[in-house]
Amino acid sequence: MNAVEPLHVTALCLAVAALLLAGGDTGPGRARLLLAGAEAVRPTPWRPPRWPAHLARPGREWICLPAGLVLAVAARSPLPLLAGAAAVPLVRRRLRAARRSAERGRRAEAVIALVGAVAAELRAGLQPGQALLAAAATVDALGPGGTTVAAAARFGGNVPEALREAARAPGADGLVGLAACWRVTVDGGAGLAAALDRLEAALRAERDQHEELRAQLAGARSTIGLLALLPAFALAMGWALGAEPLRVLLRTPAGLFCLAVGGALEAAGLWWAARIVRAVPKPPAGAVR
Repeated sequence: MNAVEPLHVTALCLAVAALLLAGGDTGPGRARLLLAGAEAVRPTPWRPPRWPAHLARPGREWICLPAGLVLAVAARSPLPLLAGAAAVPLVRRRLRAARRSAERGRRAEAVIALVGAVAAELRAGLQPGQALLAAAATVDALGPGGTTVAAAARFGGNVPEALREAARAPGADGLVGLAACWRVTVDGGAGLAAALDRLEAALRAERDQHEELRAQLAGARSTIGLLALLPAFALAMGWALGAEPLRVLLRTPAGLFCLAVGGALEAAGLWWAARIVRAVPKPPAGAVR
């Protein structure tokens, strides 16, 4: 294999990927062009093809495979491709954790908005059930549990029990406090409004404390990410200087040994740093001050 063939293989892979993403004109589209009159033929803007509904849409974690393929072709070794395939489930788990964290934050914000909206409606003179229904837009943001709460309020069900059930969703712990306030003061709207004001203040304080903690840990996380990327920068610098680091690492016994030891140390360092970050105490969830 000469030196030009890896570039040809890489270009072929990129062309196939672009062709799969772009798609082509369908048979019905060609038929309309052939059967329509000359006046009816108009150029239509190109639109990306829709992903079939019965297939699961591929996530961003699959980028690891073409990246590993390019490195494998450049280094003439199957190890980068195997590493890219092994990285797919790890990256998928990390992306899912990030999505769950974002969903937890949105649900916590929805709980705070719900408490404030119900308190405002109670001060406006509505009964507790009516106030909860008036905040239906906020309740819907809680997901299926919010729908159950709205149904209990509309049809005279057990609202505190529905709130406790909805509080099991990640990020909805504040609904436990709302259920307690509802059960204790449901007979007097004014008392419930005052209790909800205190609950909203407590939830906002808890959220601010959590955001402050995240801001303090942002510097540590950035440092961990930068240190994790230093080996890649070193490899790129060696490649720019003409040292062929990939060939040494992937095609020589000494390079494979150094790659195994370095990869193990890198994984151990990332695990230890993540363990230190997770050990930071979190504020208690749903605490009413």
